[in-house]
Amino acid sequence: MVKIAITGKGGVGKTTLSGTLARMLAREGYDVLAIDADADMNLASSLGVKNPPQPLTDFKDLIEERAGETGGMFKFNPKVDDIVDKFGVVGPDDVKMLVMGTVEKGGSGCMCPASAFLRAFLRHVVLKDTSAVILDMEAGIEHLGRGTTRGIDLMIIVVEPGMRSIETAQRIKELSEGIDIRNLAAVINKGTSANIKPHLEKLGIPVLGEIPYDTELVEADFKGLAPIDVGGPWVDSVTNIKDNMLAMIQDFEKET
Repeated sequence: MVKIAITGKGGVGKTTLSGTLARMLAREGYDVLAIDADADMNLASSLGVKNPPQPLTDFKDLIEERAGETGGMFKFNPKVDDIVDKFGVVGPDDVKMLVMGTVEKGGSGCMCPASAFLRAFLRHVVLKDTSAVILDMEAGIEHLGRGTTRGIDLMIIVVEPGMRSIETAQRIKELSEGIDIRNLAAVINKGTSANIKPHLEKLGIPVLGEIPYDTELVEADFKGLAPIDVGGPWVDSVTNIKDNMLAMIQDFEKET
């Protein structure tokens, strides 16, 4: 079982990393579910999925039926065990993909059913479903709650050169401690670790590896290709990160 959440500030490359790791794990024989939990919803392109599924939050009737109010109470444990089969798609390397969508805020009325539905879904897939789950998260971790995080093996924070990225990592670490995520690691993208690694070490966040700037990755994006289908130094670096990630998770399991 491998359950990973990947986060970081916008533009650092976390979605590209999420999709590439998902494809790599699938090629190693894992039954992979990749979940787009970011408001930008770009995971499909990094997976090579041409026709991404409709976001779960678009299915308002389903959410109301499963998590709506009954007898003055919202259902906080709605049925979600059929969601992947009904609303997911299967992409290259047989990676299953699902898009969560965003919970509306402000003058749209109470969206408690949608929040309850999404949290119940995440809790189910992280604790019970499939052998590998990759969550492409927002910089915040609002989708997560204590019931979900019990099943997450590792949260990976993608950082790049610059203090804003480090500040985001610090905020994520503080938030994660509040919901019992204890295993954190970082990936350094678009640069070297010389100026970044000391800051991460101060925060107590180990580094899984570095990813260089790669012009082939830019070309792949322009052509609408998944990075893993193009190859190059970027993908080679992610292969090394994937191996370090799996080794780290094995170490965690030995400790417990």
